[in-house]
Amino acid sequence: MRTRRIVMSILTFTLAFALVLAGCSKGKQDESNSSTGSNTTNQTNSGSSNAESGGSGDLDPRLEKYGLDENLRFKETRKITVEVYDRGNDNGTPPESNFYAQWIKEGMLRDHNVEVEFVPVPRWTEVEVINNLLAAGEAPDISVTYSYPTILTYANMGGVLDMAPYLEEMKDFLPDLWNLLTDDNIYWNRDPKTGTIWAIEARLAILNRINTFVREDWLKKLNLEPPKTLEEFENMLRAFRDNAELLLGKDADKMVPFSISFDVGWRADHLIGSFVPNDITDKEMFIYGFDDRKFLYPNYKEAIRVLNKWYNEGLIWKDFPLYPAGDPTEDNMMKAGYVGAFMHNWDYPYRNGEDSIHASLQRLVGPDAAYIAVEPFPNDKGVYRKYLSPPIDRKIFFPATNKEPVASLLYLNWISKEENRLFLQFGEEGVTHERMPDGSYKALTVTGEKIMNSPNNLDYTITINGIKLSDPDLTVKSIANGYAGVDKRYIEIAHQITTNEGRIGKNANVGEILAEAGMGQALSEKRDNILNQAVVAPVDQFDKVFDEGMADYLRSGGQAIIDERKAKWEEIYGDKTMLD
Repeated sequence: MRTRRIVMSILTFTLAFALVLAGCSKGKQDESNSSTGSNTTNQTNSGSSNAESGGSGDLDPRLEKYGLDENLRFKETRKITVEVYDRGNDNGTPPESNFYAQWIKEGMLRDHNVEVEFVPVPRWTEVEVINNLLAAGEAPDISVTYSYPTILTYANMGGVLDMAPYLEEMKDFLPDLWNLLTDDNIYWNRDPKTGTIWAIEARLAILNRINTFVREDWLKKLNLEPPKTLEEFENMLRAFRDNAELLLGKDADKMVPFSISFDVGWRADHLIGSFVPNDITDKEMFIYGFDDRKFLYPNYKEAIRVLNKWYNEGLIWKDFPLYPAGDPTEDNMMKAGYVGAFMHNWDYPYRNGEDSIHASLQRLVGPDAAYIAVEPFPNDKGVYRKYLSPPIDRKIFFPATNKEPVASLLYLNWISKEENRLFLQFGEEGVTHERMPDGSYKALTVTGEKIMNSPNNLDYTITINGIKLSDPDLTVKSIANGYAGVDKRYIEIAHQITTNEGRIGKNANVGEILAEAGMGQALSEKRDNILNQAVVAPVDQFDKVFDEGMADYLRSGGQAIIDERKAKWEEIYGDKTMLD
């Protein structure tokens, strides 16, 4: 049903977009560290050093063209809308109007005379919602998504603004955006033939991705060492299952040795990565890597076969496919102490302060109850390989209905300025954080209006995901400080393991892959369904279920994407198999 709604949205868009463009002519297109929330007067003249032309004192004609003064303030107030994720946190604040949203609004009005309105988009259905908003011509002026194929779909219908001319013309006035993202992320999606830029890439500051967690106290209770191999990990899960009464007492029937969610590809990442041949080439990774869960990587099926075996042995949460994204059931099982092991975001058990899995577990079970990261899955060469993302995150784009591209770029520059983004990431000193003697930041537990809905307010710092201080050593120390009530030992271990022996993704920029347009969400849903069905299938039906599902995936557009990616690689890189 979701796929049908997305397709209908796109069809609706093709009919409605001509009307939308009537109000969006080419002429218009040519056109978290501050000490306190109020201590921002030093930011008023942001960018003014670049605002004057070479020594003449005359206003730069580019500023004149867009109605800006020498301090990059519009002479007449402009208005823009900006997307912000709504995570629906139980104890959260309205993302469009909370303390941090208001701080941004006041700062942009003061510094650039730009009024900002935030448009909340549900985090867990963001691709579907942004599709619908684009189709209706109602997408925010500054939009973000993790799905680049969604952007391409509408770009090909004229629904997305080419950012390239504005980025080039205004580059001198966007120093903070350029310093943060660098040419790499700004030009990441630039078409090598046409030069179009439909989206720029936010910076993924910390490449930490996934970890495998196990109950440290259960290991001690059963006299087990942290597992170092797949066999040891399996035996550990069986030990949890077979000792449920010892570990859980009257709640033995609630034992879940290993938990996973409907998103099998993400939540089994370390296991899956260990089955990928160590000598996989950059060419193979590009051709088959359009699925961000590595679904088409060689040997993927054998990793899922392991999960199928675990499921049929009673080692995996039997109801995992029934709960959609954002449902709290699984987290609540972890908080209650019923789950022995799982894979998830690198710091998942330690997030969210007093509401974290770690804090809840220790309140309910005892001070020794804790999850610790382990490294149990070597590959065919004995390497604990982690396939890490390239340093890119959300894709930031301007819909064609954006009548204020320059004001929108100034917004991106404003939130990229170090003092602004550090205030958003850490908040007020003495309220939401304290400065340690070594200069690092330490987050404080917060309730009320200054609580952050996402880690380090990443839903507002849309040009960066993660902390990036000028001193890399302070960055690491601040990360470790950022988990109230958690022994630093757990964070340090998790931080070390998650990128150990990692292989960072490279940018094979071959231009647009036409076969991918409009296929991202549909193929992702199909992949999730295939994996769910394959994991829960009877062992003797596994091959049939997986193979039939893969054949359907390839028929439904996967093979066309593979073929085009292969052809484009060979057109640009010839017979090379590795990128420099």
